Amino acid sequence: MPEGNLLSSSVLDRFKGFWQGVVLQPFIKLFIRLGISPDAVTLVGTIGVSAGALIFFPQGMLWQGVLFITAFVFSDLIDGQMARTMGRKDTFGAFLDSTLDRIADGAIFAGLALYFAWVAEDRLYLCLALVCLVMGSVTSYARCRGEGLGFRAKTGIAERADRLVAILVLTFFGDVLGLPILYEVTLWLLAIASTVTVLQRVLLVRRQALAAVTPEGS
Repeated sequence: MPEGNLLSSSVLDRFKGFWQGVVLQPFIKLFIRLGISPDAVTLVGTIGVSAGALIFFPQGMLWQGVLFITAFVFSDLIDGQMARTMGRKDTFGAFLDSTLDRIADGAIFAGLALYFAWVAEDRLYLCLALVCLVMGSVTSYARCRGEGLGFRAKTGIAERADRLVAILVLTFFGDVLGLPILYEVTLWLLAIASTVTVLQRVLLVRRQALAAVTPEGS
């Protein structure tokens, strides 16, 4: 993984650890006492993020949508910690979490695409939002498929957390400050970065696959 991504991951890991261990711990304990399962938290979080993106964004309510989405994004920090606290060992939760993450991510960029189609009426940024939607999904698929075949595939300049933080933060401030250029530039950067990440993962897996079939000493 590039050095920049290592730094980004380190910062995000510390942020995640702080929220899970300090801020969200009371909610985690409460949900466990109430008998709420981590899977239910995952599902509710995905529904909330998707609803926020697909209801607020297409109406031009960008900063309001980001705040609504942010409230449910924290479910992604709660469900995993709940499972660990409960000593849950099955892998279905991880599968469900990863699957629903793709839905939530897609809903965010789909909501922005509808905003550019219905409110801003800008075909260029409509297309860029769709590129981000598609390539974001492909980056995740490339890693999943590569690792499923036994290769290392976690690399690239646009990890999921980086993409979400960038688009949500810049969309919020772009709308509040009346500076649409903030989220427009972000869409350009994410479209490029996601495409580059897919290529990086394909090339990484290709090198490993070719090395695996190359006779030793040849």
